[in-house]
Formats: sequence, C-alpha cells, structure tokens
Amino acid sequence: MNPNNDLLSVLTREGVLINASVRYPRFHKKLSPADLGLEPDQVSERLMSLGHKRLLPKEALASLALVESRTHALIEKNTFPFLGGIGHFLPNAKLVEVQEGLNAQNVCFRESRDRFLDDYRELRSRALDEWRDATRQIAKTYEEGERLFSQIQSSFPHREQLERRFCFDVHLFQIAVPESLGIELVSFAEQQEVRLARHEAAASAARQIRDGVEGFVGECVIELRHQTAQLCDEMLASMRSGKTDGVHQKTLNRLVKFIDDFKQLNFAGDKEMEQQLDRVRSELLGRNAEDYRNSLTATRSLEAGLSQLRDQARELASQDARALVERFGQMGRRKLQLAG
Repeated sequence: MNPNNDLLSVLTREGVLINASVRYPRFHKKLSPADLGLEPDQVSERLMSLGHKRLLPKEALASLALVESRTHALIEKNTFPFLGGIGHFLPNAKLVEVQEGLNAQNVCFRESRDRFLDDYRELRSRALDEWRDATRQIAKTYEEGERLFSQIQSSFPHREQLERRFCFDVHLFQIAVPESLGIELVSFAEQQEVRLARHEAAASAARQIRDGVEGFVGECVIELRHQTAQLCDEMLASMRSGKTDGVHQKTLNRLVKFIDDFKQLNFAGDKEMEQQLDRVRSELLGRNAEDYRNSLTATRSLEAGLSQLRDQARELASQDARALVERFGQMGRRKLQLAG
C-alpha cells in the first residue's frame, strides 16, 4: 500500500478543511486621470497605478472590517494552510472552538451589516457633502467640478441593491482523491478521447494530493516547533526589557494557553515537543507571577527553563520530520487492521 494513502486516510479522520469568506461592498472606485485633473496621455499605465478613491470614509466600514480581520485571525490561529492554500486544515480538537468563534463573528457581521444599511442614506449624504468640497478643490473649472461630482454621485449604489452584496460564508469539506472525472456532458463521439484525458487529469490530481500530504504533515510539525521557540523568545524579551516590573501573570497565562493550544493542534502526534511542554508546565507553571517577582532565584529558574525550551524547540525544528510523519501514517494502517 502507498504510505501516502495511509497519511491521507489519517488526515481525513483527524480533521477537516475549512474556508471562511467575509464579503461586503468596499466603496472603492478606481481613480482616473480626470479625477486628478490630468489628461489620459499624461498617465502611463505601464509605469504607474493611480490607486482608488474611497466613496465612504474608512470609519464607515470599520466594524465590518473588524469582523473580517477577526474571522481570518481565528482561522489562521487554529488551522494549517493545506497544499498551497486550497483550504485550511482544522484538527478535530479545534473544531468546536472554531465553529463557536465563527458563529459569534457571524452574529457580529449581521449586526454590523444591519447598522450600516440602516445608516446608509445618512452616510451617503455626509460623504457627498465632503466630495462636493473635494471636487471643487481638485477641479480647474466649475464645469469640471460638477462633472467629477456627478461621477462620484452616480458611483453610489442604491440602498436596495446593497443587501445581496453582504455575505458571511463558512465551508467545511473533506480531503478526497479523485478517482475519475465524469463525462456525462460530452458527446459520444468525443467520449473516448475525453475519457482518456480526464482519467489522466484525475490521476495527476491524485498524485499531487498524495505527494503533497507528506510535506504538509511535516510542515505542520515544524511550524508548531517554530511557534514554541518564538513564544519563548518573546516571553524572555518581555521579562528582560525593563519596561515591566518582572514577571506578569498575563505572560504566564499566555504560556498556559499556548500549551493547551499546542495539544489541540498537534494532530500529527509530536510527542517529543509535547513532552517538553508538559515538563515546563509541571516545573515552571506551578507558581504565580507574584511568587516569581518575590524570588530572584525562581525568576532565574523561569528564564533558564524558557531558554532551554526555546533551544530544544529550535533543535527539533531543524531535524528531519519524516520519521514522525511515517509514524503518523502508520496510525491509519494500524486502525484499518484493527477494524478488519
């Protein structure tokens, strides 16, 4: 059996792919030379881009932009980009947390959308007042100013057209290797040629997915190890900066949260890194921040423990992860044998 088939089988059980999309009208329009009082032949599209003009001020869309930012951050924090970004791999242990977070953002999105739509006519009116002044300052003549203002005014959609342009979409889907591609819509005369072409396309897609799975699992392992080292560096820098009064509980809580998140994201079973984090939790997180501030010896012990964890994480991240990936794939083989 192809070992990458085992990997794919385990991945399918250990998590799902997720994509989230937040869409709303941006109220941007491309600037034209005329908007800047220039003639078209004064602007070379080969050499410059004029950018965009905002029909509404940035703050009018701030709450929607915040939802979009938080949604993407939630996905990025709890998933791994899969095979060039066709989706984000979400481990089962994080599924409930992410779904609850996305549901909360969806509620915020609908509330922001409804407020925006309720206020749209007023927002449009105030923006047009600003644009009236702006076009008068830009234009060289009264007629040119009126023409520019008319273009801005006509760029605003009607309130009734806006609602369908708001959307908060979340899609969950499983990883699958195509075995064939249908030919139902192809004429009989073309079927033989098309059948062969589609068979080759399906086989190529299957190879790409299977070959990419091994690299994906290894990259996830290495990424979590790098994140461990980075967190230690940031904690040590904060403690040594002199900007804060020693160790703060927020710093310790961040490490506790990271260890909990690591365990949930560690679908590949990186026991070596997890054991190091468990050791840190046992040896260093039994004290609170006040205990550390009151003891120079304890603080030095914390710094030494974080430095050791950072160095171990970097060392593990530099190692070849293929042995761990192979063990991960063997999980699927063992489970299939037990099921048989």
